[in-house]
Amino acid sequence: MKDTKTGTRPAAARKRATGAATSPRAVGIVGAGNMASALVKGWLGAGLYQPDELWVSDVDREKLAQFRRRFKITAARDNADLVSGSKVVVLAVKPQIIDTVLTQVRPGGVAGKLFISIAAGVPTIRIEAGLGPETRVLRVMPNTPALLGRGMSVMVRGRYATPADEKLGLKLLGAVGQAVTVPDERMLDAVTGLSGSGPAYVYLMVEGLITGGVHAGLPRALAVQLVLQTLRGAAAMLQETGETPEALRAQVTSPGGTTLAGLSELERRGFKDALAAAVVAATRRSSELGRGGR
Repeated sequence: MKDTKTGTRPAAARKRATGAATSPRAVGIVGAGNMASALVKGWLGAGLYQPDELWVSDVDREKLAQFRRRFKITAARDNADLVSGSKVVVLAVKPQIIDTVLTQVRPGGVAGKLFISIAAGVPTIRIEAGLGPETRVLRVMPNTPALLGRGMSVMVRGRYATPADEKLGLKLLGAVGQAVTVPDERMLDAVTGLSGSGPAYVYLMVEGLITGGVHAGLPRALAVQLVLQTLRGAAAMLQETGETPEALRAQVTSPGGTTLAGLSELERRGFKDALAAAVVAATRRSSELGRGGR
C-alpha cells in the first residue's frame, strides 16, 4: 500500500539498504552543503519523506559524514551510484563545478529521472545537454532563509519537464518556505540577483544600522535588539497592511523631522540607487556563470 502523501511505500514495508540502493530511493542529493541541509531538514520535518527514502553524495568526506550523522541518511559511493538508485536527483552544487558533476552522474543512467538543479545561473539547456536527450530538468533559485523554513524559491521547467514534475518541485520547495514558478527562464538571473543574493544586502544594511546606533551612543547589544525588531516589524507592515513601501515610508516621514533627516542623508549617498545597482550586478554575474564563467 502506498502512502498517499508521498506516493511511496511506508518505511516499514521497504527494505533498508546501505551503500547502493536495492530499489530506487525517492530523492538523491548531489552535494551536502547548506542548501541540501535545508531541503532535507524541511522534507523530514514536514513528513514528506523518511530518512531511508533519501541519500546523498559529496566529495568532501567530512561534510558528508556530518550530514549523515545529522539526518541519519545513507551516503552513496559516488555520484553515478546515487543517480542509478534515485527517482529524483537534486543537483545542490556550485555552478563552477556543474559540468564536472554532470559528467560524473550521467553514467548512473538518467532516463526517466527528474533532475532539480539549484546551481546558480546554470540554464536548463546546459544541464539537458550535459545529461542527455530529453532529460527532465527543473531549475530552481532558492535562498538561505530556507535553513529556517522561511526561504523564497523560484522555479522554471526545462523543455522536457512535465506539469507533474513542476507540481512535485513546488511541493518539495514549499517545505522550506514559499515557492513559485515563472514561465520564462530568462527571469531566473534577475531572481538570483534579487532574492538569491538579497539576504546579503539586508545583512549589510543591518550591519550599517547597528554601527550607526553604536556611533550615536547606544550599547551594541541594545542597538542589535532595536535593529532586529525594527526589521521584523517593518517586514510585517509590508506583508500585512497591503501598503506600498512608498506609502509606509511617507507615514513615518514628517516634514522637518528626524526620519527626513536620515532619509536625506541616505539619498545624498545614493542608498536606493546602490541597492538597485547591486541587484543588476548580481544578475549580470548569474548570467556569466550560466555561460560557464568562473
